[in-house]
Amino acid sequence: MGEKKAAWHIGVDVGGTFTDFYVRHRESRRVHVLKRPSTPEDPARAIVSGLAELAERHAVSPDELERLAHGTTVGTNALIQRRGGKVVLLTTAGFRDLLEIGRQTRPHMFDLFADFPPPLVPRELRLEVGERITAGGEVVRALEEGPLESVLQRVRDIAPDACAVCLLFSFENPEHERALGEALRRAVPDLPLSLSCEVQPEFREYERFSTTVLNAYLQPVMSRYLERLEAETARSAPGAVLGINQSSGGLMSSRRAQELPVRTALSGPAAGVVGALHVARLGARADVITLDMGGTSADVALIRKRRADIAYHREVGGFPVRLPMVDIETVGAGGGSVAWFDRDGLLKVGPQSAGASPGPACYAQGGEQPTVTDANLLLGRLSPRGLLGGEMALDSGLARGAFEPIAARLGSSVERAAHGVLGIVVANMVRAIRTLSVERGHDPRAYTLMPFGGAGPLHARDVAASLGIGEVLVPGAPGILCAQGLVVSDLTENFVLSERSRLDRDSLEGVRERIGQLLDRAAEWFAGEAIPPERRGLDLRVDMRYVGQNFELSVPLDAGPAISPAHAVPDLESLTERFYRTHEASYGYHSREDAVEVMNYRLTARGRVSDEEVPGERTSPDTAASPAAHRQVWFSEAGSVRSAVFFREDLEPGHRIEGPAVVEQLDATTPVHPGDSARVDAAGNLIISLANGGR
Repeated sequence: MGEKKAAWHIGVDVGGTFTDFYVRHRESRRVHVLKRPSTPEDPARAIVSGLAELAERHAVSPDELERLAHGTTVGTNALIQRRGGKVVLLTTAGFRDLLEIGRQTRPHMFDLFADFPPPLVPRELRLEVGERITAGGEVVRALEEGPLESVLQRVRDIAPDACAVCLLFSFENPEHERALGEALRRAVPDLPLSLSCEVQPEFREYERFSTTVLNAYLQPVMSRYLERLEAETARSAPGAVLGINQSSGGLMSSRRAQELPVRTALSGPAAGVVGALHVARLGARADVITLDMGGTSADVALIRKRRADIAYHREVGGFPVRLPMVDIETVGAGGGSVAWFDRDGLLKVGPQSAGASPGPACYAQGGEQPTVTDANLLLGRLSPRGLLGGEMALDSGLARGAFEPIAARLGSSVERAAHGVLGIVVANMVRAIRTLSVERGHDPRAYTLMPFGGAGPLHARDVAASLGIGEVLVPGAPGILCAQGLVVSDLTENFVLSERSRLDRDSLEGVRERIGQLLDRAAEWFAGEAIPPERRGLDLRVDMRYVGQNFELSVPLDAGPAISPAHAVPDLESLTERFYRTHEASYGYHSREDAVEVMNYRLTARGRVSDEEVPGERTSPDTAASPAAHRQVWFSEAGSVRSAVFFREDLEPGHRIEGPAVVEQLDATTPVHPGDSARVDAAGNLIISLANGGR
């Protein structure tokens, strides 16, 4: 019996060095993976050629592609490189300089010369509109039609690539913003438009303005990219639905991504956390620290009780963004990170990266600087056969030549210099993990470390030992986990309603009313996306704080396929108790005497796309795995040791490996240090137990 048409789901993650593909058949669960060099000058080209290669290698017929989920860095790169569109900003009269005034905090406390990046909209492109809405949504100055025509004409004369509209207190009353948006659409029909009441209607003017301007700045770039990608995929896979990953860890339509590109700021890293959640569930692990190490950077996140933390305020490219994003800490530590000497004479690693082109010296593509990948090759941790199962050759002679100047300056051997470079990059990643764990009151020793990305497993054991972590879980396809996360991601939409109210018995009904409004909006979204009731999910949160505090805490209220306002907030005591617990967990104390107020209401609606999988069993019989080869590997500065080499595709559940050893696979390499042991669990994960529990 033949397989049904439109049965393949594909996740495509475009990174700085490689573009990763994870392909799964909806019914048979058959899986294929592919890893190809990225094409930074045109990311869509690597995707299209990868789809063609999947069809040729694995008979993944384009006619059978049902869904293509994409994690992209196009928007992020455009922001970092300042290659967005020319934006004009329309704002309330008297507030054109808000973007420059910002917050009176220094970007770096002790750097007297560091300054904030210049605004993305120059002052001459910020136009004032005669109108005024005050706190509470009261109109104190109507939108004036006569002066408005003059503003519209100036927009025509400027001929911008996009327009942002940010009016004062539009989160309370969007009437003027919507009217201005309609006038702009009539006057300049093809102009991409970002209204703050649609991008993120929250209080705090500066953050709302910044988020909306960023969205407008990225609209032209993202629209061009996605339109081309849609056209290419429509030709090669006409039945595939394109989904774009959001920073909060869920998919949205291509059309929605073109309207709200700022939501893709952490698209790729968020997909990795979703994939890690999936693997942790299959591996029966509730508390996990993720380590996603690629070619240019490493991203770390904390999973507690099978949930990843969500942050509602981040900086991207130096600009504040007020949107829900997976709480990720990033450090410039990747396989392409360059080793260099600072002016103080000390050896540093990163954040500069050789990237995909020219890449590390051992790639033999013109790179001459010593990198982390070169160090791993010199120490025998990477196979002399090369990457991608030997398809991508590595030149150890070029790597040695790149490291010889460092070794000479340090007065050591090349191998000891390479080992020192790995120690520095590990220290950088440990510092990032401490920021998310120790500095927030979480003991990393109670967690399992899950490395992924092409370089994550290479360094995971050293990171774990530095933190006292006793267990490392390496997924079945660690270098493709971000792409796998895209396949198992849900369709999501985030709704927010901002209204300040002191919490007491008189305001309780108002709280329920606001929750009801969000539930109505979610119901409309479910209907519009044709998501059946059995595949729906809701996650409700309320931002609360003590009266007089400057920052609020996100308090989880309810989650499930259906929520009612009365069930979510049955009484005043249950709501305040949840806030007390959240405040205690965040700050170590709470007060029952001080008044509490609500600031924002948040609802996440989810539509499950992928069918759920049953978690793997925790036990399976132990069997010693047979090595495919042996080679010399440096695990410490003391020297190299003869180590067994295993191929991941040869390992079965229950296989056990005793260090020293190296496990190789298409997308990653995992060393097993002397004294450590590794075991394959029933879900196909490689579980490494550190000697002495990592302590």
